Amino acid sequence: MVQQSQSQLVNAIMQRVGIILLGPPGAGKGTQARRMAACYNFARISTGDMLREAVNNGSALGKKAQSCIEAGDLVPDELVDAIVKSRLARKDCRRGFILDGYPRTIHQAEYLEKLFEHKDVDFLAIGIRVSDNLLMERLAGRWTCARCGKIFNAASNPSRDADRCDECNTVLVHRKDDSDKVVAERLHVYHEATEPLIQYYKNRGCYHEVVGERRLDEVYDNLKEIVDGRIQAREAANC
Repeated sequence: MVQQSQSQLVNAIMQRVGIILLGPPGAGKGTQARRMAACYNFARISTGDMLREAVNNGSALGKKAQSCIEAGDLVPDELVDAIVKSRLARKDCRRGFILDGYPRTIHQAEYLEKLFEHKDVDFLAIGIRVSDNLLMERLAGRWTCARCGKIFNAASNPSRDADRCDECNTVLVHRKDDSDKVVAERLHVYHEATEPLIQYYKNRGCYHEVVGERRLDEVYDNLKEIVDGRIQAREAANC
């Protein structure tokens, strides 16, 4: 029997897959979300990228969000909910989607459930666990492409050309919200507001966790194993 690809497995299932990546800033959610989105042909939705784009564009939403982002605080739920709702309504989400940076609070998780209350979506929450000390080290050396959002790290994942993005050759930047002071506040906010989501999704029977302190490829393989297992189990149940 010819082994099915990830895309073929997903095509065999009519129900949409909604993957929620949880983890503190610097855990590698953005990097892994990009790889998984390409593998499964799912839409990748990064609230951080969308908010930073709004800030750069000087939009009304961006002006409201800018002060929160630069201080390391969470952007108010109603603003984030609005942009996520609009993004999830696009055609590229009909097959499946990966949420990177949303939900970040119990309120947002409840809002997401209500948004799909009468729609056939199978949610899978996966946490990437990394210690605070390692996160501080990672973020101190993190450089981001201002154009495509790809993330590099001077120590563990450097770009080929040192100061330019491998994908689009744009000059890399060290974001203001990656400074030591702001990172410490972001981690505090994560532990206080976002960590409770782990228990929230455990209670719903859809939470899994991987160790994010290993090589990127190892973390990716662990994530893919979880998603493939979920898809294959649903395929078997539908036979």
